[in-house]
Amino acid sequence: MDNELTVSSAAKETLPTVFGYIGIGLAYGIVGRASGLTPLMITLMSLITYGGASQFIIISMLVTHSPMISIILSAFLVNSRMILMSTTLAPYFRKESLFRNIILGGLVTDESFALGMNKVNYTDRKLNFTWFNTVNFFAYIVWAIASLVGALLGNFISNPDKFGLDFALVAMFIGLLYLQLVSDKSIKFNLQLLVVGFVLVATFIGIIFIPANLLTLVITLIACEFGVVIKHAFF
Repeated sequence: MDNELTVSSAAKETLPTVFGYIGIGLAYGIVGRASGLTPLMITLMSLITYGGASQFIIISMLVTHSPMISIILSAFLVNSRMILMSTTLAPYFRKESLFRNIILGGLVTDESFALGMNKVNYTDRKLNFTWFNTVNFFAYIVWAIASLVGALLGNFISNPDKFGLDFALVAMFIGLLYLQLVSDKSIKFNLQLLVVGFVLVATFIGIIFIPANLLTLVITLIACEFGVVIKHAFF
């Protein structure tokens, strides 16, 4: 990453995450096609719902003929973590108009949020609309195209797991986590490792007791509180 907040810089820095979008987007399209959805329906869901995990959940619930209210609530709970991300990003865009903030908030993803948090380590804790909107838009377009291609390939591929596409997103987040750990000099490295370890243990234990659609939100809140307490107590 560099210290420029331009369109070209955003495109270059988003490129490595594209492989994650492509992999999981193809898998989503293939699964959607295998579940009986048309390529048009699959693509429209990516353009309108635009939430990887929630889209997989919606498909599984549609297949089991779940009530519409249950589908809507499940999608909301899975994506509720975006509220926390948007709250974290909001201070960087105080001077932007309400319309621009709505655009940014509507298209923010886990990946673009992670990229943004990495970027501020190189820009003196600054972000702008041009850079972040380019990151979001790039992700949005690639996700929609990958979903459509996956849907078209769905007629020929019955089991996407054998190609390892389901690991693409995991691999991408491992890379983003590494970049965050090595680039953020405002927080001690030992503290970051401690919080990462806490998240791993808490997730492992939490998945036994907490519904999957709430797990990410609950663990995020608990880990944030843990990090704040440990930082003030020992760092």
